[in-house]
Parts: sequence; structure tokens; C-alpha cells
Amino acid sequence: MNDPADLARARDKLWYRIPVKSRPRRWPPQWLAFYHTVAFKEEQLSIQYYGRVRQICVVKRRDLFPNEPPNSKSDLEYYQLHLESLLSLEQPIRTRKARRNPFISTTWAKFQAAKEINDLFDDSPLEDQLYAELRKQRIQCERQWHETTYRGRFVLDFAVFCNQGKIDLETDGTRWHANPEAALTDSIRDNALVSDGWRILRFYPRRMQEQMAEYCLSPIGRLVKKLDGLENDGLVPRKFFDTAGGLAQQLSFGGADPEEDLD
Repeated sequence: MNDPADLARARDKLWYRIPVKSRPRRWPPQWLAFYHTVAFKEEQLSIQYYGRVRQICVVKRRDLFPNEPPNSKSDLEYYQLHLESLLSLEQPIRTRKARRNPFISTTWAKFQAAKEINDLFDDSPLEDQLYAELRKQRIQCERQWHETTYRGRFVLDFAVFCNQGKIDLETDGTRWHANPEAALTDSIRDNALVSDGWRILRFYPRRMQEQMAEYCLSPIGRLVKKLDGLENDGLVPRKFFDTAGGLAQQLSFGGADPEEDLD
């Protein structure tokens, strides 16, 4: 949600609009929640309001906004989602970084349990598993991160921001090597990301399932260490080390860990 007027309309008239051409992949929704961009003040970069969808209609923009002067968008079709009511979360679902995701599909269970935006994603059980392991190691990441490069915008499975660089974690290693057409597309994508300073780690799903610690967490920890620790992580960056007992970390100084209540 980019305009406070849209929030006022959802609150007072109990409807919201989505362009038909921009409909999310999972449709129709039973619930609708609103992520507030930097256009908002108190609620910015968070999800505060949500509601159950009562009815969905297809209408033209000129019918949604009859007082708007005719323009190039007047004949565009929109889904008008009517809400039963507009509810407010006791604790907003927040994000550390401004996000570009137009829509995030999730489940009611994940929405109820979410503490931050990254908890909502529901695209892959394997990605959920890696995300859970990264949280255990307190490796902050952003899921389904949209990154714009000179070759266009790409979606990263996981983005890890370090003091001396950025890491893209991908969980599609099998597809990347087995499908020549996909491999070519991903090579173009990877070249664009590397040109913008990203380091890329790709993982095979089967090995992820069987050797998550050795295969995924160890190389991620080593690369985080090489890039001088995690970004914005206290007075001293946390770094990671391989030990006989698995991945170990140097703790930062600067008070309580902001994520300690997530587990």
C-alpha cells in the first residue's frame, strides 16, 4: 500500500483494488493484509491492518473512481475486494528493509505466527527449512528479495547483507544444471548480479535435505566471515567459524539480540 488514501478507503468503505493484469499467482484470497511502504509514518515498513475478503468483483477504474477525470487508465479492469471489516494486529509484522514484493502469498497459520515479513513466505518447504536454520544461527536474511540490475529485476531466494558485500542464496541447483535453457537464463541473471556486487551460492535440494549443516550453513558462514560479518549487527560484526561441533559464531556487542524472541 503506497497511498494513505487507500488505507482510509479500506477503513471507511471496506474495499481495496488490484489490477486484473497484476493478479497474484495464488488466487482468490480469503484474507487480505496491507504492507505499508515509506509513504506512511507510524505504520511504515510493517503490516498492521488486515481483513477477511467478503466478495470480489471485476470493475473498471472509471467506476471505482467516478470523480476522477478521464485518463489512460479509465478503462483498466480491477478486482474490487470487499472486506467484512478492517482489523488491526496487536503487534505489527515488521521488516528491517523496505521491500518491493507486490504480493506475498501465505497461510493463515503463518500469518498468525509471523513476527516479521520473512516469516510469511510460503513458496517452498525446503526454503522454509533453510530459513529456520539461518534463524537458529542468527544469520539475518531477506526472503524473495527483489533486486534491480542493468538487466532487469530479479527475485533472490535469500539475500544476506554483509559489511563488505551481499550474498544471494539459491535453492534450485538441480534445475540450474539440468535444464540448459534455465541455465542460460540464470547465467545472464548471475552475471548481472555479480556485476552489482553480489556473491551467489546455489544448493542442490537433495543435498540440502541430507546435509544442511555441512553443505549449506558452513559455506554461508565462511562467506559471511570473508565479507566482514553481517551488516548492522551491533558495534562489532558477528563472524562465523567452522568447528568440530558445527558452525560457531562470534557474538556482537550492543545489547540484546533483536531477534531473540523469534525462536
